Amino acid sequence: MASLGTVAVALLLAVMAAVAASQDEFKPGEFIPLAPPQPAPEVSFTDTAGNPAAFSDFKGKLLLVNLWATWCQPCLREMPSLEKLQAIQGDQLIVAAISEDRGGAKVVEPFIGKLGLAKVKVFLDPKSEVGHAFAVRGLPTTVVIDAEGKLVGRVEGAAEWDMPKMLMALTPFLPARKQGEALKRAARQGD
Repeated sequence: MASLGTVAVALLLAVMAAVAASQDEFKPGEFIPLAPPQPAPEVSFTDTAGNPAAFSDFKGKLLLVNLWATWCQPCLREMPSLEKLQAIQGDQLIVAAISEDRGGAKVVEPFIGKLGLAKVKVFLDPKSEVGHAFAVRGLPTTVVIDAEGKLVGRVEGAAEWDMPKMLMALTPFLPARKQGEALKRAARQGD
């Protein structure tokens, strides 16, 4: 019969192996699908003019909720690729860049102009309610919500959203009638 100490050591090793395995699965900037999809939490935020917004406002479209801040250098480096993604996909998806800056619009608006964001929709969440609702561990983090309002995946860390690999990861969640076009655009981007 195994001693209590032997059982405790074996249990500790099993737990450590499980933790190590789960850490190996995390790859910054990689799309991590959620299976099965879960309903997105209902949380409100505002646009830069102070008008209220919610995820339900975007039902029927693929929604990328990018949580970022002006002080986050990886966030700022990622923004041009989100802008290009929105331009490539047009009305097939919506990139909602939700700033977690506590200073609100007065801090965020200068960065919108500096980064040249014309296609991406910018929103504010100075109390980090959206980040808390999605249990965000760091910025940038992007959560992907399908047209039915279900959370289907996330990306932790900066990503190259306009690259074929990411476009291919998003394609299954695009409305069916445009998936073929998205694949062609992704192929052209790789050339």
